[in-house]
Amino acid sequence: MSIKANETIKIAPSILSADFSKMGEEVKNLEDSGADVIHCDVMDGVFVNNITFGIKMVEDLRKITKLPLDCHLMIVHPEKYAERFVKAGADYVTVHAEACGEGLEDTLKLIKNAGAKCGAVINPDTPVSAIEKVLPLCDMALVMSVFPGFGGQKFIAEVLEKVRKIREIIRENNLNCEVEIDGGINAETVKAAKEAGANVIVAGSSVFKAADRAAAISALRFGDFK
Repeated sequence: MSIKANETIKIAPSILSADFSKMGEEVKNLEDSGADVIHCDVMDGVFVNNITFGIKMVEDLRKITKLPLDCHLMIVHPEKYAERFVKAGADYVTVHAEACGEGLEDTLKLIKNAGAKCGAVINPDTPVSAIEKVLPLCDMALVMSVFPGFGGQKFIAEVLEKVRKIREIIRENNLNCEVEIDGGINAETVKAAKEAGANVIVAGSSVFKAADRAAAISALRFGDFK
């Protein structure tokens, strides 16, 4: 279920790994380095054991970049905040099946009605069946390849089967849905992720810690491994 020629690879660096004291400079550097999307990890300290940033950060980022903002809400009750993230400038808002429960479909519709693209997310131990019925609604399906909360974790290869299954469902039903993968992605793990069917690649440490971020992004995009 690898990527086809018409399924464009997008690199979405996660600003969780950025220097928050100079976020504007960091995002501008990502633009100059060839990033396609800015991935914004929103954590509330409840759904995951970490706190990052919220709506104000997204508002401020929207002022300084034209790149799409991909807001990954790792929060409880995302339905209470999703519209506010859209109004702040989010282009994508993705929400966890685990946080939404039976309200997942309604939350995705809320996001779309607010004017953004919507996505459903599953953790490494959540089955594809948790989001399968809502894939026709989704612009994005995000498979976590680490347990969410902190950057720099080791890639969980077992999730690749979920990526394959989601890509298979999308193709069989001719759905307009991208497949995103997030967690432990670097020049060594990205090839398997793309071969499984992921076309939106979230990377944090492997981009931000690189001496040459443009080269790191290019390696993730083209598999130009050195």
